[in-house]
Amino acid sequence: MTITTLSSATREVNIGFDRPFVVIGERINPTGRKILAEEMKAGDFSRVTADALAQVAAGAHMLDVNAGIPLADEPAILAKAIQLVQAVTDAPISIDSSIIEALEAGLAVYQGKALVNSVTGEDEVLERVLPLVAKYGAAVVAISNDETGISEDPDERFKVAKKIVERAADYGIHYSNVIVDPLVMPIGAINTAGLQVMHVVRRLREELKVNTTCGASNVSFGLPNRNGINSSFLNMAIAAGMTSAITSPLHAEVMQAVRGADVMMGHDPHCANWIKAYREPQAADGEGGGRESRRRRRRS
Repeated sequence: MTITTLSSATREVNIGFDRPFVVIGERINPTGRKILAEEMKAGDFSRVTADALAQVAAGAHMLDVNAGIPLADEPAILAKAIQLVQAVTDAPISIDSSIIEALEAGLAVYQGKALVNSVTGEDEVLERVLPLVAKYGAAVVAISNDETGISEDPDERFKVAKKIVERAADYGIHYSNVIVDPLVMPIGAINTAGLQVMHVVRRLREELKVNTTCGASNVSFGLPNRNGINSSFLNMAIAAGMTSAITSPLHAEVMQAVRGADVMMGHDPHCANWIKAYREPQAADGEGGGRESRRRRRRS
């Protein structure tokens, strides 16, 4: 079984087919968050560290850190954000940028083995990002689109993913260090978007034997009750073989879906993680707080 190991200075997270699903917290991203963008640009990272702590407390295993702010010094801001996040939590980090200089600045200060987010199938991008991944001994998210854009044909997305995995090998990057994003499209606009992802994920697991991730909330864009759609999508994606996702752990129903899927897939032995998250606290008299205990107390 393929295992992708990421780490901070003191903690490892393993992504794999037979391991619990890994949630990568998405909140540290100024895109669409005007206040956060202004604070980060001004050198105020208090919201960044608060978001880091809140996501880990909610169940995130890793954190995605992005500093894509227009007209800002992205390399410096990203490096500072990474350092501050690592100062408050031991969760490994996904360093998220489309700017090669920002990726290198983040990798240079990172303590541990990072996940680089991301590389696409364009030759120019591959030639710039993959040497950086190899230089720092990182893992990388491979997004399955190239110069032709995002294909609605899942087999074309698979071909792009295969190209990236093969090109990574040319740089000495083992396929276990390539995590493929099959690209989740809004299902409100493309009714077959979910089926496309499931198809690609199965092929990626069975043929390329690589781990997978995605921006899970993309699937529900434009729809009401987005967390309901996201939860259903994650359940089905995990059943198809997806092993991680970049999403917000702050929504209880999303984390319930992930933990429940782990139970059903046999990735939570003895339901230990589920019980730890949801068992009701013991009452002062030593009785549990479950419904059966409450019925017994009412009858007595």
